[in-house]
Formats: sequence, structure tokens, C-alpha cells
Amino acid sequence: MAEDRQGRRYPQNLQGVLQLAVDAGSAAEGPAPVEPMSEERKMWLREALAEVTKGQMDEVQKIKQCVDILRQEGSGEREREGEEERDEDDDVRESALEVLSELCENLDNARDLMTLGGLELCLSLYLCHGQSGLRWRAAELIASCAQNMPQVQLHLLSNGALPKLLQLTDSDPNPTVRVKALYAVSCLVRDQEAGLQAFLTNDGFSVLMRGMQSENEKLRTKSAFLLLSLLMSYPEQKDTVVSMGMVQQLVSVLRTPHAPFHEHVLGALCYLVEDCPQGLKDCRNPPLGLEEILKQRSRELQGKEESQEELDFCESLRVTCFRGQQSDDSGMDR
Repeated sequence: MAEDRQGRRYPQNLQGVLQLAVDAGSAAEGPAPVEPMSEERKMWLREALAEVTKGQMDEVQKIKQCVDILRQEGSGEREREGEEERDEDDDVRESALEVLSELCENLDNARDLMTLGGLELCLSLYLCHGQSGLRWRAAELIASCAQNMPQVQLHLLSNGALPKLLQLTDSDPNPTVRVKALYAVSCLVRDQEAGLQAFLTNDGFSVLMRGMQSENEKLRTKSAFLLLSLLMSYPEQKDTVVSMGMVQQLVSVLRTPHAPFHEHVLGALCYLVEDCPQGLKDCRNPPLGLEEILKQRSRELQGKEESQEELDFCESLRVTCFRGQQSDDSGMDR
């Protein structure tokens, strides 16, 4: 259910946990911290994470222990200014976030983490942490907790989660952080009216527009898919999206070299011309050249079974926008 766990570091046995804690920071990025972690603190973190892996500890206890580990941030809240030097115990905190993400796929555990203050900790400290590995794992944890859980969604929204996640999606220097933050945004806004309103207030559609134009393939794909999903779930937002110039932006995306996410782009255009006169007018605007793009794309996709849905979107859009207009469609019928 959750997205791929990139770069998983969570050890699979107690020996691995102990070795991780002892060697934490051995693969650190950049120079070593100026002030080394005390032996007492090393021992506490090692023992705390080892306790989490013991089979006899129930899940609520594991959540409590992981939250305690995350509270051991030695230098307090640290805003991002590039990629910060790693602490010796960053690996341990990353593992704690990963454990929580797995546990919180269970909705009851997500509620328990909220009650224990773990989500506020993610919002106030780890989403803005100097280490990208901690930022993206915090975003992934928020996504795990928010999926299909209105109580947790509303709690996160009331604590300002969406503006922070949209900012990370839009401008974080690390591509994994951007993708995971958008994943969390999706979990907060799909089928959640309060989430949609926060999304609109914070110009979320513009963030998706820029995401589709980024160099990050995963971000392009997920931005286009979320746009399509929102148009399907909230058709009343079509006029808002069209007024932003979204039709023109989507067509400009179609002019780029073909990529799988273009299927979602074409799907979004199909929804923007359905019962939306301005969207239809924009698509028909001759300088946009959409008709020729669709003809060419249909020729490219003919006979490719794996592209059938994209082809269906493409030809549906042609029929809706250009039926009855002069066209050279010989050989195009399927």
C-alpha cells in the first residue's frame, strides 16, 4: 500500500540493530560532527531501538519508543540550508521513522501516533530537518498515517501540514523529498473536502503544474496523476483550473518527448473539455496546435496494446474538440 521504501536501512534482526547503532554515522555525508555524541546517548539510542525490534513488545510500546528516539534531536529544530552535516545518530532516527511508517499502515496505530504527539514532531522538526533522509521519511510517515483516515487528516491539516508539504514538493533540492511530499499531499486532499480547501488556498494546482514541468520523472508522473484524480473527484474545480491557463500548460507538456505520464495529461484534458465551455474553447484555439499534436500522437500509439488507454484519451479528445472541423483522418479509425 505504501510507496517503495527507498534506501531502506531498517535492520532485520537484533544484531543488525546493535551494529547500526554502534556504527551510526560511519557512512556519513560530509565531515563528522564537531561535537561527537556522548557515549551515554549512544547507549540509550542503541538500547531503545533494540527494544523496538523485540517481538514481545506490543505495537503501542514500539510507537512510544520510536517517538522517544525522535525526540532525542540534540541540536533542536534545524531549518534547511542545503544538506546539513549528519549526526552520528541520524541513521537511528531514520530507522525509527521507517518503523513508524510500517506500523502506521494500521489505522489504529496511526491514531495512537497522533495521540502521542509523533505527528507534531514530524511537522515541527523533521519536515524541515537538514538531512534529506529524515525529511523524506517524515513525509512518508505522514502519508502512511493520513491514508483513508479522516481523523488524522483533519489533525494534520489543522496543524498546517499541507503548506509545508506543498513547499517541499515545489522547491526541495532533493528529488526523493519532493516525491514523498507530493505523496503525502495526495493522501491529505483526495476525498477530503477540508484538504481540498487547504490545497486551493495554498495554490496547489500551480504546484502540480510546475511538478509536471520538472526534470524529475516520478514527480511529473505523480503530479499529472493527482491532477487527473482531483478533476475526477471535484469536477466543480474545472473552471478554476482552466482560468489558470492549465490547458495551455498541459498542451505544452504534450509537446515534450513522449513519456508514460502523458496518459494522465491527456486524461486531464479530456475532463477539462467535458461540460466546461472555456476549457473546450482553449483546446480549440488554433495557435495551440492541439489537433495536430493529437493526430501525430494517435499515429504513434496505433497498435501498441500497452498504450491503449492513452490512445483512447487521445481520440476522445479529438472527437470532442475537433469533430466536424476540417481534418485529414484517413486511416485513423480503429
